[in-house]
Amino acid sequence: MNPAGASERSVTLFEAVGGEPTFRKLVDEFYAGVATDPLLRPMYPEEDLGPAADRLTLFLMQYWGGPNTYSAQRGHPRLRMRHAPFRIGAAERDAWLRHMRRAVDRLDLPPDIATALWDYLERAAFFMVNVLDDPTGTA
Repeated sequence: MNPAGASERSVTLFEAVGGEPTFRKLVDEFYAGVATDPLLRPMYPEEDLGPAADRLTLFLMQYWGGPNTYSAQRGHPRLRMRHAPFRIGAAERDAWLRHMRRAVDRLDLPPDIATALWDYLERAAFFMVNVLDDPTGTA
């Protein structure tokens, strides 16, 4: 307890970055790159990237301490299961990370927050790889 009697609580990353508007900006920037990426765009079967952007936004907000809307609407994230139908190798992972790196950099976050966010995104991208060999033989 602090002297005024109010209990102290830690601030979530969701709160520290400014909440939903920051996550929407992150995801919008990310999908601006995906929309024209010849490797990634085919992984999004919906004509409009809007539904995928909404899902990613809700997931990231929930993961970082925001509302649990993602789980309320879609259940457990089950990221590997949801991405299993798509070939995700090193090239796809690296393309995803390239677009996400640009999006994170455009947020102009304090370095410690940007690092925490990026570290998670990088780990998640490596975790999603489901193809270990490159069928073209170039990797």
